[in-house]
Amino acid sequence: MTLLETLRGGLIVSVQAWRGSAIDDPYVIAAMACAAQESGAVAVRIAGSEHLHAVRARVALPIVGLIKREYPGFEPYITPSAAEIREIVATGAEIVAFDATPRPRPGGEDVGSLIAAIHAEGRLALADCATAADGVAAVASGADLVATTLCGYTAETARQTLPALELVYEFAKLQRFAVCEGGVRSPAEVRAALDAGADAVVVGSAITNVDWLVREFAGAAQGAS
Repeated sequence: MTLLETLRGGLIVSVQAWRGSAIDDPYVIAAMACAAQESGAVAVRIAGSEHLHAVRARVALPIVGLIKREYPGFEPYITPSAAEIREIVATGAEIVAFDATPRPRPGGEDVGSLIAAIHAEGRLALADCATAADGVAAVASGADLVATTLCGYTAETARQTLPALELVYEFAKLQRFAVCEGGVRSPAEVRAALDAGADAVVVGSAITNVDWLVREFAGAAQGAS
């Protein structure tokens, strides 16, 4: 069975933390990733070298790795260059997620060159997209997986309702592994994404973002007082 076959029809848990959060700690992130593994996730999505190393030491599941790094004058920050790809590969992650929008990035690299760099390291390339056109271009450049991750987070898609099920439907037509990510907050929405054609679904904040969850519940409590 191939790696992608093991992910098909399953839940990928994004275990990340807001910068400066009390849970922004490699030990805590690794513990939550381990809990996700024990509870039925088929993979985990992890950001940052330290967190990736810590998770790899405790988790046998496939890891989708990324590094968020901002470069002055450039909008892409999810694995924006080959430098971040090398860092991710060094942690043992099997899949590398990267910004697959056509926006300029440091060093003049583009989607095609990043995919080539990922494949040169023997890893699978997961294209984080915002639009259907992003997915088409990523597949044409050899991406192994396309995800709706950036839909709703670019100027062009800012008003998009999430989860982006219409985009999932478009990605399913590409005959490439399609991932629904972004705004999935309930088991019913996981099912809806799979029914729309997603091969796998990523859930993050609704499961692992303690800061966001507490603020949501605390806000509701305060609103009732």
